[in-house]
Amino acid sequence: MAADDSFISIKRVSKHFGAVRAVDDISFDIRRGEFFSLLGPSGCGKTTLLRMLAGFEVPTSGEIFIDGQPMAVVPPHLRPTNMVFQNYAIFPHLNVRQNIAYGLRKKNLTKQQIDQRVEEALGMIKLPGYGGRRADQLSGGQRQRIALARALVCQPKVLLLDEPLGALDKKLREEMQLELRQLQRSVGITFVFVTHDQEEALTMSDRIAVMARGKVLQIDGSSRLYEHPNCREVADFIGNMNFIDGTVAGTEGGNAVIDAGPLGKLRVPVGQARISNGPATLAIRPEKLRIEAARPNGGTNAIAGRLNAQAYLGDRSHFYVEVPGLQRRLAVAAQNVARNSESGDGQARDVWVSWPVESGVLLPAD
Repeated sequence: MAADDSFISIKRVSKHFGAVRAVDDISFDIRRGEFFSLLGPSGCGKTTLLRMLAGFEVPTSGEIFIDGQPMAVVPPHLRPTNMVFQNYAIFPHLNVRQNIAYGLRKKNLTKQQIDQRVEEALGMIKLPGYGGRRADQLSGGQRQRIALARALVCQPKVLLLDEPLGALDKKLREEMQLELRQLQRSVGITFVFVTHDQEEALTMSDRIAVMARGKVLQIDGSSRLYEHPNCREVADFIGNMNFIDGTVAGTEGGNAVIDAGPLGKLRVPVGQARISNGPATLAIRPEKLRIEAARPNGGTNAIAGRLNAQAYLGDRSHFYVEVPGLQRRLAVAAQNVARNSESGDGQARDVWVSWPVESGVLLPAD
């Protein structure tokens, strides 16, 4: 990232609560107008970092800059940020128009200017004509939109979102993911989004920072995070992944040769990994695998196993293959392309699991 691309700079920031290091010496930049997500399990430090951006928490060490300005001594109400919480925090005694206009009352605006900006905000969130409704007359999705409008109407440089879709049901959450992404593109301001939901982050983000134990493990775009994780922890957290441990026995035609013991020699692209003889892990996504009755011809990796469980999920089926020498069964995912596809007769049987060499990912051993 070029220096002039940086809009939010987090420089060696740590936050300690007693002996607990909630955020541990992290540094990265966020671009202007970017939809940037902080992704990780509960307790990884993502919400603490968001609260430091908002000014609700003070870093134990390090510095935060927004648009080139240091934030160390800037209180929350004077920062160029606004925040949307998971519970929306809609004021129950105010109607929709009054909720949206709440932050505008402290600005030097006329009533006409406030009314105009509120109406524009209602149009932006696709709720024109809802200004007179009470909070208890709104659905969960509508409340979420009102909270967004109230935050955006003040025209912050940065919008901070702390799992704002977590209280919605699955179908509405998926709809709101697309609407929120479209809204961010239309207003063009920087969004910093906190979530523990991998699909949510992959769907909406320009880039994602995967966090664990107060550290940032990897920052990348959605497809690169999914296809090219840089460590086993990221690979295991983003979607489903199969792991085969072994030893690097050498290289061959741009591929690393993994000696997987009883599973034989397997090949995996070197990619950007640093190769040296020693322990390594081959990672492969379930949808990259194929189940076959007989061993396939050369050019692919193949291992023998026993199919002993399967599940029909409508648009796809999941299969589980037990392989001698692996602690976990291999997971295989297949789309149900044919009409009325069925998951099979449920009978255990011997199979071969195969995949193209280029579909695997080489990871350093833990």
